Amino acid sequence: MMEKVMRLASEKGVVMFSKSSCCMCYSVKILFHELCVNLMVHELDQDPEGKEMEGALMRMGCSTGVPAVFIGATLVGSTNEVMSLHLGGTLVPLIRPYQVMS
Repeated sequence: MMEKVMRLASEKGVVMFSKSSCCMCYSVKILFHELCVNLMVHELDQDPEGKEMEGALMRMGCSTGVPAVFIGATLVGSTNEVMSLHLGGTLVPLIRPYQVMS
């Protein structure tokens, strides 16, 4: 299952594993939207293998199963890690190659 997670995580510059009912996932989606990032989202609650993928994400080191954010196919982490990077000013340089300017 980890191979599938890594394959999906490398499909696009910024990838997030989410659950459609998760409020923290929603917050991270809004943040990336405001930062003009074309985010690829995999909703685990709508995937037959979602539970297994969530377990794989936790084994990879994501503190909570979702949200799990990958930038450049590297696991950044969950909400706390993403928000800490953003507040510390280091998130924007990481996502700059993947920003879409309108």
